[in-house]
Amino acid sequence: MLIHPQFDPVALALGPLAIHWYGLMYLLAFLQFWWLGRHRILARPNAGWSIEQLDDLLFYGVLGVVIGGRLGQVLFYEPGYYLAHPFEIVAVWKGGMSFHGGFLGVLVAMALWAKKHGKSWLATTDFIAPLVPLGLMAGRIGNFINGELWGRVTSPTLPWAMVFPQAGDGLPRHPSQLYHAGLEGLALFFILWFYSRRERPVGAVSGAFLVGYGVFRSLVEYFREPDRGIFGQSYVISMGQWLSLPMIAVGLYLLWRAGPTSKEKA
Repeated sequence: MLIHPQFDPVALALGPLAIHWYGLMYLLAFLQFWWLGRHRILARPNAGWSIEQLDDLLFYGVLGVVIGGRLGQVLFYEPGYYLAHPFEIVAVWKGGMSFHGGFLGVLVAMALWAKKHGKSWLATTDFIAPLVPLGLMAGRIGNFINGELWGRVTSPTLPWAMVFPQAGDGLPRHPSQLYHAGLEGLALFFILWFYSRRERPVGAVSGAFLVGYGVFRSLVEYFREPDRGIFGQSYVISMGQWLSLPMIAVGLYLLWRAGPTSKEKA
C-alpha cells in the first residue's frame, strides 16, 4: 500500500516570496494553451486566426479561469467556510478552484472576447476546446501534489491504493486526482485534438468537449471522496456529477445541431 509522498507545496522560496507548485501548474496550463494555440494557427493560416488574437484570448481566458474558478469553489463547494473566512477567498495559491466555476468564467470571458473581435462565440469555443484538457491535467497534478481531493476508501489489495495523511484516517484510498488527470486531461486531449483536425460544423468541437468532460468527470466521481455541496452534506450523486449533467445535455444538443445536415463550418 502506497503513502502519499507529502510534497512540500512550496516549490521555491525566495525570502518572503513563496512559489507554490499549484500556481506553477496553472502557469504550465496557460503556457501549453498558448503553445498549442500557436501551433494550430500556424498549421491553418487561412482559418482567420492570428497570434495577436491568441495573446488577447489567453488574457481573457486567464481572467475567466481564475475569477470563475475561485468563485465556483466558494459558491458551489465551501460557502460556509469562506463566509467565515472571507479573506481566504483571494488566497488562490493555496488551492481550491472549481472547474465548473472556471468553465462558466471562461464562457463569459470568451463571449466578451468574441464580441470585441467580431467572431462567433461558438467558433471561439471550438478553437479553444482542444487546448484546454492538458491544462486540466496540470491542475489535477497540482491537486495530487497538494494531497487534496483524495479518493474514496478502497481495498488495501489495490496495487495503487494510497494513504493520504491529510484525510486523517490512515485508510487506503483511490488516488482520484490521477484518474482525473488521465481521463479529463490526457484522454480528452487526444480525442479532441484528432477530432478537430478535420473541418467540423460550428459547435461540434465544443459539443464533443462538453460531452467528453462531463462523462469522464462523472465516472471519476465514483472513485473520489464526495464533495460537501451547498447544503454541507454528501450525496449519492456528487456535486461534480450534478454540475456535469447540464454540460452533457448541452454538448449532446450541440453535436445534434452540428449534424451532417449542418451548413455552418468552424
